[in-house]
Amino acid sequence: MAEKTYAAALDQGTTGTRFMLFTHDGQVHATAYQEHEQIYPQPGWVEHDPDKIWEKTRQVIGDALTQGGVTFDQLAGIGITNQRETTIVWDRRTGAPVYNAIVWQDTRTRDICQKIIDDGFEPYVKHRTGLVSTTYFSGPKLKWILDNLPGARAHAERGEVLFGTVDSWLIWWLTGGPEGGVHIADCTNASRTMLMDLRTLDWDEEILRYLDIPRACLPPIRPSSDRDFYGMTRRDGPAGGVVPVCADLGDQQAALVGQVCYEPGETKNTYGTGNFLLMNTGERIVPSQSGLLTTVAYSLGRDHRAYALEGSIAITGAAVQWLRDNLRLIESAAETEVIAESVEDTGGVYFVPAFSGLFAPYWDMYARGVIIGLTRFTDRRHLVRATLEAICYQTREVVEAMGRDAGGALTALKVDGGAVRNNFLMQLQADILGVPVVRPTVNETTALGAAYLAGLATGFWKSPEDLRANWRVDRVFAPRWSADRREAAYQGWKRAVERSRGWVERPAQG
Repeated sequence: MAEKTYAAALDQGTTGTRFMLFTHDGQVHATAYQEHEQIYPQPGWVEHDPDKIWEKTRQVIGDALTQGGVTFDQLAGIGITNQRETTIVWDRRTGAPVYNAIVWQDTRTRDICQKIIDDGFEPYVKHRTGLVSTTYFSGPKLKWILDNLPGARAHAERGEVLFGTVDSWLIWWLTGGPEGGVHIADCTNASRTMLMDLRTLDWDEEILRYLDIPRACLPPIRPSSDRDFYGMTRRDGPAGGVVPVCADLGDQQAALVGQVCYEPGETKNTYGTGNFLLMNTGERIVPSQSGLLTTVAYSLGRDHRAYALEGSIAITGAAVQWLRDNLRLIESAAETEVIAESVEDTGGVYFVPAFSGLFAPYWDMYARGVIIGLTRFTDRRHLVRATLEAICYQTREVVEAMGRDAGGALTALKVDGGAVRNNFLMQLQADILGVPVVRPTVNETTALGAAYLAGLATGFWKSPEDLRANWRVDRVFAPRWSADRREAAYQGWKRAVERSRGWVERPAQG
């Protein structure tokens, strides 16, 4: 038998799917990536084709193994990490989705969420789940599917159709699909459904009853790293052999693990389609008073769990993608660094990319995007720079909220994700925050975190201390702006945010 040389991670994100192989010292050995289509059936609706996600998954697994010259016998295990709240319902017998995946950015469940608020049920939901009633989470998305597809609820009650976030969908297919595939979710992804009790790590019966969601369609909840393994890949599957599938966690929790934030108070910020700031709070469930979420950080077995505070920002990297795909102002995200750096400032322009409403700390489902401060002087360079600044201002808002909840300000910010390769963006973030920004040598810490937990489950790594020894600093960005410039610019941002709020009219009650 070949020596177990690599831990593998399948990172299924909002815009694409990546498969990565990591060595024991946490370095990337091979990687393969494929984008998938973003589907916009009408304003506010965002969907993915689940079959295409599985097809891309098969491709990237094969491509990475070929690129790295690796056989399945050399893999210690596979960890899954995923876009968290995106919702899929599929036929247990055939694997056919009953509907497209409804993406976490989708706002079609606004009326369902507003009814939870109007009925006075939100305080119960927040106490049990740590979440607020908003379109972000997957429970209302599942209800929408069951309410709107004829026969779906009856099939769900009989367990003939299955619900899951994208991790559940991929694990089911990797372990056999219709031929014995394992239907599970880990506690981090389950904690993002608005259906799971944070204390018991089980589905909450009262919320299921309120939303009329049958328990029979829900996956059992498992630890994020499971020495009992969820299941094994099939020899005729994309891995080409039998490999343990033994770790599963949402992408932001995976980045927390990849950034080795294992002690209470340790914090990271991930720059992807959205931005997500997480602080480890250890075994304590910390209710937020400042517009943040309480969530499960990870679990290393049935008797272990760690919690986190999270500041979620819906649209950051997605705003850059919008410049590229919708406005055609750029050809690639990489261009933004040079373009933004070519002007001294935005010329007074602010861009609030509230395409899916505003997430933390506002939770305004009725906000929409605005570009404000335009003059004849404005050109595309100013708009590109305003887009990057919007990423940094939104991050400052959640950093300040985190400081209020945690009782102290951050002294430095660990960063990860694809956008952190943009040196100008990272310098801008340090300038707007007023604290150093620390970038590690491995930017793709989401995949690294999933690989770490797979390796812990199989003994490839012995303990979290082994993982901490792998973390290395690539660069520290120190603030350069004066305090006056920083505060004046931030106050302008706050004024722009107020212009974006409440743009969509709320439904009439009664």
